Amino acid sequence: MTTRFILIETSHPGNVGAAARALKVMGFDDLVLVAPRWPNVLRRKETIERASGATDVLERARIVATLDEALDGVEHLCATVMVGRDFGPPTQAPRPHLEALAAQARARGEPPPSVAFLFGSERYGMKNEDVYRCHVGLSIPTNPAFGSLNLAAAVQLIAYEWRLALGGYGPWLPAVPTQASERADAQAVAGVLAHWEQALADIGFLDPSAPKKLMPRLNQLFNRARLTPEEVHILRGIARSMQRTAAAAKATGAAADVPPQ
Repeated sequence: MTTRFILIETSHPGNVGAAARALKVMGFDDLVLVAPRWPNVLRRKETIERASGATDVLERARIVATLDEALDGVEHLCATVMVGRDFGPPTQAPRPHLEALAAQARARGEPPPSVAFLFGSERYGMKNEDVYRCHVGLSIPTNPAFGSLNLAAAVQLIAYEWRLALGGYGPWLPAVPTQASERADAQAVAGVLAHWEQALADIGFLDPSAPKKLMPRLNQLFNRARLTPEEVHILRGIARSMQRTAAAAKATGAAADVPPQ
């Protein structure tokens, strides 16, 4: 399956570099430039800088003179348009069209068709004759009062929608540390609970003669937290700090009660 992004008569090198970056983050790498303003656009400093490491996409990219040369091996052509053309292909939002395209292939037990996404120049967009040869015009839903998208931003959105239709990538999740699976045993939890009971009494938060349900509730809290040995050490450290603070306050108060000699 081919997924090709075709930029027609692109003016700004930075947009080429940013488009390469957009493709790489979505897992695509087939970029074709049709008659760009700068013949050496793939090697220009701004292009490489804006690619932000996607230099492999730039190295694979092709520059061709005509759109016909860019379409070899492609079955399904998608123009990107702000508004539909009277005599052009149907205009749809990217998501429903691309989801249907991928779903139809899955229903037939086939890979998705080879697709090309066409983007016009920054100033004029796509020419009518180029739009007319496409199967669909994809119009990104935007603010009706201001629908002009930067070229690279449009490439990023279309690349994302096609990747999503193909199944997408899972979100990046932090690796779970190995020690996180280790849980403190019941004896350790009982020990920290007893330590906290004494510390809470020392600071006056718990009345030992009328404890009510404070300690059973703390016990349930610790059980739900599924404490690790490291977390038990932290909770014991907090309890020791409370006890030291209470002892220091008590000593200071006792000294204040002694009359001056």
